Amino acid sequence: MRYAKSQKATTRRQILETASRCFRRDGVSAAGIAGIMGDAGLTNGAFYSHFESKEELVREALVDALKSQQLRLEDDLRAGLDLESVIRSYLNRDHLEEPEVGCPSAALLPEIAKQPESTRKAYEDGLNGYVSLLADLLADTDSIVAHRRATAIFALMVGTLEFARAVPDPVHAQRILEGGIDAALILAGA
Repeated sequence: MRYAKSQKATTRRQILETASRCFRRDGVSAAGIAGIMGDAGLTNGAFYSHFESKEELVREALVDALKSQQLRLEDDLRAGLDLESVIRSYLNRDHLEEPEVGCPSAALLPEIAKQPESTRKAYEDGLNGYVSLLADLLADTDSIVAHRRATAIFALMVGTLEFARAVPDPVHAQRILEGGIDAALILAGA
């Protein structure tokens, strides 16, 4: 049975969104095609009419998650959020407890580093867009310095979130988040 192009695009989007959540929740290695397709309500056989390999799915899901993260930041900036608000929004309890819908960097960074170069390059390209938006919020007039500081701020935010997720005590995790906010604000010069 043939499906209309719009149906195929809708199904592909469904697979991408499901895979992105599964990868961020379980990790790339632990999330298999069968589980992803089952979560999407589709059969295993449908996968290969949309993607050539798991590697392609990982790359596209990562790019899609980074694009969504950047779009959310753009919306926040249009709504008037400043850098401190962006940092506090990133380092909060909801983000801590919901990795499957949060930042792909904080959920997957060690696994991204082990992906093929094409995936790592796609990650780098997506990350640069997000970091550039952060750099625009800094008072530096030198764009190279601003980008370097924004990269450090983002790295600190990602590391803080990963660290806070690793500890079982919610009070300790909250202290880690608060310390990360303080450190990021110092880096930002706020």
